[in-house]
Amino acid sequence: MTSTAETRRLPLPRGELSAAVTELLTGPPGSGAPLATNADPYGEDLLLALHTCYELHYQGFAEVDENWEWDPDLLRLRRDLEQSFLTALRADVPGGDDVDTELDRLLEPTRDTDGIAGFLADQGTPDHLREYFVHRSIYHHIEADPNAWVIPRLRGLAKAALVAVEFDEFGGGRGDRVHAQLFADLLAGAELEPGYLHYLDVVPAPMLALVDMMSLFGLHRALRAASVGHFAATEITSSPASRRLAALARTLLPHPACEHFYTEHVEADAVHEQVIRREVIAELLAGEPDSAATIVFGIQATTLLEDRFADHVLTCWRAGRSSLLRNDPVTDAAAARD
Repeated sequence: MTSTAETRRLPLPRGELSAAVTELLTGPPGSGAPLATNADPYGEDLLLALHTCYELHYQGFAEVDENWEWDPDLLRLRRDLEQSFLTALRADVPGGDDVDTELDRLLEPTRDTDGIAGFLADQGTPDHLREYFVHRSIYHHIEADPNAWVIPRLRGLAKAALVAVEFDEFGGGRGDRVHAQLFADLLAGAELEPGYLHYLDVVPAPMLALVDMMSLFGLHRALRAASVGHFAATEITSSPASRRLAALARTLLPHPACEHFYTEHVEADAVHEQVIRREVIAELLAGEPDSAATIVFGIQATTLLEDRFADHVLTCWRAGRSSLLRNDPVTDAAAARD
């Protein structure tokens, strides 16, 4: 993955709020910030505005002064957007503090016909799988980065165990094995553009919500346990899902890089699941028993947003239309191949 802030451009606005944020960031820091509106907390406009603010903590944008990252007025606006999003998430999950029950629920097997993988296995085409890759690209380009912010907020075994998992996520010290790089290789193998956040302008709100949630949890010390809950939910569900996606890639897009990304996760995430549950979570709860409800919230919010994403994609596919916004890069890539 070679794209950086030197080439990354601000995203196309999706409403008044994201347009105001985009316009603001093209000026000098200290220019003030727009007031947050009563935008839909799951809508395109708010989630893109929030994503744009968060990206300043990652690779940034070519035309944006890096000093915007900690601009007080922009941070106040981001706080208001976060509050709207966080309030919606809290209202839409059942809550509770039984961590073991939530973790066990994640281990319940799903039918082979369920979800996006079920659709792909039954009637999916190579372009359906490419479209799924496009959605996931904005997630996997920063796959483990938000969880790294939690490291200084843990102590003892919980910190050491989380670092061990992150070490694997970041390639065990090898740049070519960083999981974000493996996904860039997958995109190239699928004849898609592998550049960092290249497809942000066509990825709709359901995936933006997932990525924004990861940044929200990672950036706030008060939500450190929610970030651990999200990490647990991801690692526990990843191994069986990756096994199915590896088989689908082998059939629909038989390029080694497409299959390799998922086979890499089958064994690694089965191990990570145990480390997160038995060392990170157990140690965190031992030292901070009041964090149980926040861990549960992180798990439930992840499940909620993953389900919303799957519902969006499947609704579109079953209706015979793309689940992406505006120009369809998968169709464009197919036309180029022809």
